[in-house]
Amino acid sequence: MSEYQILVVDDEQPIADLFTRWLEDEYDVRTAYSGAEAIAMLDGSPDIVLLDRDMPETSGDDVLEAIRARNIDCRVGMVTAVEPDFDVLELGYDTYVVKPITGPDELYDVVESLRRRATYSTDVQQLLALSSKRATLEARIAESELARHEEYQTLVSEIRHLKRSLSTTLDGMDDAELDMELTDSRVAPEQT
Repeated sequence: MSEYQILVVDDEQPIADLFTRWLEDEYDVRTAYSGAEAIAMLDGSPDIVLLDRDMPETSGDDVLEAIRARNIDCRVGMVTAVEPDFDVLELGYDTYVVKPITGPDELYDVVESLRRRATYSTDVQQLLALSSKRATLEARIAESELARHEEYQTLVSEIRHLKRSLSTTLDGMDDAELDMELTDSRVAPEQT
């Protein structure tokens, strides 16, 4: 088992337990069944948090806010049934995956992607997180609606700016690796 610590947070206990079973042979996995329980477990330093958004009382967004407010250096994967909307632009997650998760391989791929991201510089991590937001929105919202949304256009500009400023760093990355990181293939396109 890896020393890499993952915190699985989901108020649906069967789902949280299933994710834990899928990952526990490879990682040190802790499980929280509510947002409040997750916040209480943040005394340690999880390397990755897999976080449901829609939880009663203390939502996944609240947990994410607590993680960022405490400056906990971890990658956060939102793994949720909540369809993304423009509100995701305000959230400090690294990747957004819409349930259902089809099996252990898909969840393992999410974790491995987040592990890889942790090895990159802060600027590259930021680029990948912003690119994940863009991919999430583009997969779920009509292009015409995206074109009218000012915050989305700001996101696109930020990504362009970061890519230009990181051009030397990105040139050093393997093309397949960069494509894999910048393309969030786990979000199925549902353009309207």
